Amino acid sequence: MEPFVIFVIILIVVAALILLTSCVKIVPQANAMVIERLGVYLDTWQVGMHFKVPFIDRVAKRILLKEQVVDFPPQPVITKDNVTMQIDTVVFFQITDPKLFAYGVENPIMAIENLTATTLRNVIGDLELDETLTSRETINTKMRATLDVATDPWGIKINRVELKNIMPPKAIQDAMEKQMKAERERREAILRAEGEKKSTVLVAEGNKEAAILDAQAEKEAAILRAEAKREATVKEAEGQAEAIIKIQQANADGLRMLKDAAPDSAVLQLKSLEAFAKAADGKATKIIIPSEIQGIAGLTKSIAEVAVDKQ
Repeated sequence: MEPFVIFVIILIVVAALILLTSCVKIVPQANAMVIERLGVYLDTWQVGMHFKVPFIDRVAKRILLKEQVVDFPPQPVITKDNVTMQIDTVVFFQITDPKLFAYGVENPIMAIENLTATTLRNVIGDLELDETLTSRETINTKMRATLDVATDPWGIKINRVELKNIMPPKAIQDAMEKQMKAERERREAILRAEGEKKSTVLVAEGNKEAAILDAQAEKEAAILRAEAKREATVKEAEGQAEAIIKIQQANADGLRMLKDAAPDSAVLQLKSLEAFAKAADGKATKIIIPSEIQGIAGLTKSIAEVAVDKQ
């Protein structure tokens, strides 16, 4: 066999192998292939090995089924109170129908970007500046619902929409910073006033408790002094009563002894004179002596003279 014939045979075999190999397609995990036959949609290949007819079938589109993230540039929007600001969004989406994604729209990513911008303008146009800054969750929910409905014919599922940055004009930012500063200063003043109030209340309560304790201590001291004075008075009264009782007892004993001695009238008159002298005690300027006592005095003098003569 001539070398040229052998070369042609080898070339044909190699071409056949290459053609056979190109007809075998392996679809990786989380991927899909849209197959066309003679320009018409034939099938969607999922994960695994597939064969196509050479020169008739072709892979029209390779599609990633994982969740994808697209970060769109800032879009100018106008709020309800006519404030222009820049807002950029982040969209999380996933392809659920490869056929619709391949034939639904020419450029799906660009379509989602434009749809996101128009939806964002519609939502922000119904809100004022303060609501826009404080209602991110509400805006995200509205945009996700709107985009999900609009992209459903394209075989796309919108999972989440997030507002990445909200950038008001410079003048608005300065005004907001001044407002925030004033609010912080107001809160600081309120906290300082509340602290001073609590401090004053605590000091007043401390003074009140100290005054109450002082009053209680003074009251207890007065009670103790009164009790001590009362006990001293009682003891003094008891001592005086005991002294009186002893004096009366002594007088009673003296009278009893005098009675037992059976004194005559002269002795009784002499005792009366002694009692009269004690009663006078040298304080009276004029003393009237009864006649009986005068007689006793003369008798006493006579007895004294007789005693002297005997000596």
